[in-house]
Formats: sequence, structure tokens, C-alpha cells
Amino acid sequence: MAIDRLDPRGRQMMAWLRDQGIEPTALQAMGSDASPRRYFRMEMAGATRVVMDAPDQASACRAFCQIRALMARAGIHVPVIHAAAPDNGFLLLEDLGSRDYLSALGGPRDEPLLRAAIDALVQLQGRADGRDLPRFDADRIDAELALFPDWYVRRHLGVEPDAAWWSRWAAGTGVLRQAMLAQPTVVVHRDYMVRNLLVATPNPGVIDFQDALAGPVTYDLASLLRDAFFSLTPEQEQSLIEYYRRQAEAAGIPLPTDLSRALDRTAAQRHLKVLGIFARLYHRDHKPGYLADAPRFLDYLHREIGGDPAGQDLAALVAELPRPERTASP
Repeated sequence: MAIDRLDPRGRQMMAWLRDQGIEPTALQAMGSDASPRRYFRMEMAGATRVVMDAPDQASACRAFCQIRALMARAGIHVPVIHAAAPDNGFLLLEDLGSRDYLSALGGPRDEPLLRAAIDALVQLQGRADGRDLPRFDADRIDAELALFPDWYVRRHLGVEPDAAWWSRWAAGTGVLRQAMLAQPTVVVHRDYMVRNLLVATPNPGVIDFQDALAGPVTYDLASLLRDAFFSLTPEQEQSLIEYYRRQAEAAGIPLPTDLSRALDRTAAQRHLKVLGIFARLYHRDHKPGYLADAPRFLDYLHREIGGDPAGQDLAALVAELPRPERTASP
């Protein structure tokens, strides 16, 4: 990208870099995410760096710096921060590489890569001190769950739930909430998925961690193994769950007595939330691509709670909704 063609915000970013004594020779726009943040890879003096441009996200930038330090102390491979202006929404970061796990998966290296991700997760859970982090408490769990009826059911599907629907919803999601609150608490990345893991040395490089909380021990494992953009076979998933169990127990991390059931219920909460977020991205933010993966999430939900005696009615409630049509631009 030619520097002289940057928008006003980009020119402000360039002025900040020059204040740091940096004069980039080239800028390359990187893939965007679901937030307003932008990322640029830049060349400078024979090296590359990544610039995060996060307009109106001072708190997120400060959280990024805080969580980065916490994770680095735990030995997680996170980018070095070379310069920071969180109040202005600018961070200059180490470039951990351009190949994420999503692009690398789909071949014989799948299991070694995913085991490396589990090793890093266990290291985070066993070593990181989350006492000063916000809690993944009942209010936060409920606020996330509310995204599903508000955005997916009512806005996207056009279904207005009646009193009986809300009663069944409250009973079913209460099971998920209680399962999450009953679990041992660890530092939770909250989006520990393959697009946020980079092929690096050592594997993985971990990014997009600014929303970390202290929360249920199975949450990040659910994010990794039941991803929005790729699926494991049941055999692959079970092998990795058992690998996680062995590594976590060896590291002294307390686990739920029924790890599989706790994982299913936690994953169901996450998938209901993400369906709501994807619908909001489509209707509010005009980002249609995310909802293409709604059927994958609905299939996950059927697996996770359809065979759970305490979750069967919630599974039926979701299954009774109209199946989503292929999305187009809103």
C-alpha cells in the first residue's frame, strides 16, 4: 500500500510512527477481524513489524498490554510490544509471521500443531496468574447468551419468542451457566481458535488475547477443538481431549470430574453466543461472511446438548427454529 494513499486515520498512524523515529519503507494491509481494528505489516530497516490500529479502543489496547505481560511471564509465545500509544489506539508489535493455524491445518501436521496448541494452553492455565483479571461470572455468561435470542432468533430469523419459549430457554441455559461456574478457574484467552494461533518458533504464536478473563477451565479447549472455521473428526477430537487431560493432570491443573460433559456444556454456551455475534456482524456491521458457518455451529450444538439429559430440551428448542438461509449482503 502506498503511504501517500492512506486515509486520515492511517496518516495519523504514520505520524505516530515517525514520532518513534520509524520511517516505514512499505505497508501491507493484513486480514481484518470482526472488530474495527486494522493491522498493517511494515518493512523497516530490513525487518518487519505489525502495527495495530484500534480506533476508539483505548481500554482494549491497555488490556492487550496487560495480558501480553501476563502471558509472557507464563512462557507463552506472544508478540513483543516495541511501542505503544494505547490512548490513541496504536501498538507496534513484533511480527510473528503470516501463516495462521487455519491455513496450515488439513494435512499430516495437524496433530503436532494442535498438540503444540494444547501444550501452550496447559502452560497458560498452569502458570498464569489471573487473580487481577475480570471474572467470567454469571452476569457475563448471561449477557453473552442473550446475543442468541436478540440477534440470531429475533433479528436474523425473524422469530419472536413467546413466553413458553423464554421459559424453556431460561431452564436450558441455566444448565450451561451452572456448568461453567462450577468449573475450576484459570486464565481464559476467550478466543483460543486457529485464526489466533500462528505457525511460529516455538509453536504457536498467540495473538488477539486482549479479552482474557479468569474463567472456566474448559473454555479455551472448546474454542480450539470446536472452531468456527474448521472441524475435527470425532476420533481426532477425542484423541486431543485425552491428550489435554493427561497434560493438564501432569501440570496439576484441576479438572471437572466429567471433563467431556463440562466441555460440551461450555462449548454450547460459546456456540450460542457466537451465533448471536455472527448475526450482529451481518445485520449491524454489514459483514456477511461469518454467518456462512452457522450450520457448523448448529451441528455442534446438536452434538453437545442433544444427548445431555439436562440439555435435550434446549437442543430441541434450537432445532425447532428455521434453518438459516444462505446469507447475502444485508
